[in-house]
Amino acid sequence: MFDLTALVERVAPILVFLVAITVVAEICDLSGLFDVLAHHAARVARGRVVVLWLLIVGLAVACTIVLSLDTTAVLLTPVAIVVARQVGAPPLPFAMTTLWLANTASLLLPVSNLTNLLALHPFSALGVGSFGYIRLMALPAVVAILATVAVLWLLHRRDLGGGYETPPPAEPHDRVLMQITAGVCVVLAPAFVVGIQPALASLPAAGLLLAATYWRAPELLRRIKVPWLTVMGICVLFLVIDAALRLGLEAWLRTVVGHGASMADLFRVSGIGVLASNGINNLPAYLALEPAVTDSPARLAALLIGVNTGPIITMWGSVATLLWASRCRSAGLTVDAGRIARTGALCAVVVVAAATVTLAATA
Repeated sequence: MFDLTALVERVAPILVFLVAITVVAEICDLSGLFDVLAHHAARVARGRVVVLWLLIVGLAVACTIVLSLDTTAVLLTPVAIVVARQVGAPPLPFAMTTLWLANTASLLLPVSNLTNLLALHPFSALGVGSFGYIRLMALPAVVAILATVAVLWLLHRRDLGGGYETPPPAEPHDRVLMQITAGVCVVLAPAFVVGIQPALASLPAAGLLLAATYWRAPELLRRIKVPWLTVMGICVLFLVIDAALRLGLEAWLRTVVGHGASMADLFRVSGIGVLASNGINNLPAYLALEPAVTDSPARLAALLIGVNTGPIITMWGSVATLLWASRCRSAGLTVDAGRIARTGALCAVVVVAAATVTLAATA
């Protein structure tokens, strides 16, 4: 029987977090925080393109882990492209870095990806809380990031050589507001790590930043874009997937995904997660496959590896990828879908395989 109350209790905190963290990220961008960090990276690199790229890698990883993959795709991508052009470096390697790390760096914390937040419920039912989640995913998350960076370097190493003249420092819209947003982000990171419910941490943060923006630069409030259509789409998606599972999809998927937690079993789960997320989208793929893997924390973690780090082949594999492509077009950067698919397939195979092996060895 359809239980709307249970569905609302599970979905509502996730949607509150999505709206709140989007407001936080938007104000970080409008205050100039991301732009200043990127330009600071250009100065710290001292004219070396490869060092600048590595600093952008670090910024993308930190942004994805703490503020979620969509933040990296939407807000950091145009900054990385602009900085690359300012120093005379090819922008594509920098853009690909934000695309891939937005997805592959989203395993470590529950807040890094909406799928992780969804997984907290079955993890809790298995006796694995937020700390347990972090312990389980820590090594696979680190391996996924390192594997992504290695593939990026192998594909773009020729474009990352040479030097540049350091660009002038960027000026934020309001230095006080930028400092407040930086402080809020610094506080949010440990709050998420220690296990505070993401919605309870991000909602006060969003309220504080809205008040600070009203105080320092009220004209910026009109420029904040809240993803109401995305929220509505997720609500519809939950209802559709829940209905499909009750009408027989769950039983069929259980036979496809199989059972067990051996390395071969975990590869089967993560591999199906990759195929499903690239075929439709990672969020409905996770929702559909979740009931078939809730018998084991390792199997649930393997599904997250597949649906988080794998949807970088098709342009619709994740919402972050769609947002990234839109930002690239706005920045005047041509995106070849065929090249994205070929290189994305290579990266997905390497990253998912490496993270799954690590999970099997440590879980």
